[in-house]
Amino acid sequence: MRFPSAVRQAGLVVAVAALALTAGCAKKDDSEVQASGVKLVAAGKLTVCTHLPYPPFQSKDASGKVTGFDVEIMDLVAKELSVEQTIVDTPFEGIKSGQDLNTGKCDAAAAGMTITEERRKVLDFSDPYFDATQAMLVKTGKTYKSLDDLRGKKLGVQAATTGRDYAKKLEAEKGLKLVEFEDLAALQQAVANGQVEAAINDLPVWTEYLKKNPGGFEVAAEFDTGEKYGFPVKKDANPELLKKINEVLAKAKADGTYNTIYEKWIGKRPSA
Repeated sequence: MRFPSAVRQAGLVVAVAALALTAGCAKKDDSEVQASGVKLVAAGKLTVCTHLPYPPFQSKDASGKVTGFDVEIMDLVAKELSVEQTIVDTPFEGIKSGQDLNTGKCDAAAAGMTITEERRKVLDFSDPYFDATQAMLVKTGKTYKSLDDLRGKKLGVQAATTGRDYAKKLEAEKGLKLVEFEDLAALQQAVANGQVEAAINDLPVWTEYLKKNPGGFEVAAEFDTGEKYGFPVKKDANPELLKKINEVLAKAKADGTYNTIYEKWIGKRPSA
């Protein structure tokens, strides 16, 4: 049966409006999935951004599964929310700038990330969960014991890290020749093949590297920069998730779970 043109047009308008309304509702539901009162970007998942590899905080094991200190801490958060943790490997710059959180790539980040005032401008951080110290790695047999010994020499640093920032501040004073690498694996390889004379990064990272490469390298110097790690979430957007992370950290430290995870991945915890 045919209908008059005006009737057909009216029906088309109603159908289009209904479709738009349905699509709009679906988009809203997908973008703000709730878990225990916490907004998540995907149903049934705590999506966490990181930058691999960065052992012992996060790296892939022989089976390809991402494991590490940060991973186990965030697993506790996921369990509290009754969801599973999903890990997204992404360049560190996207985490540091807040872009990955702002665009909904992840709910939080866990990347051995130091809390700084500059980063606080674009990210909300959890309570500190790890005290970090910078250190200088060299090949065994090298005589370098301080940055002063590297005057005119190449020093490797990892891009977008506080280790890089620390070295940059002393670059002119110490006469350093900084060489930046995108990730930790490339930085480690540069020390191993002599592309650089030494490299700066977090002490636990070098400690883990020494375990896997005994006899070939040594930590020549440590620099107490007073750094502390935190888990970032989107700025001014997810206070309930931030609250939940802090609650989980406090509980884990109180009941001994934190110490167990620390000793598994880092070693004996320093006395307070």
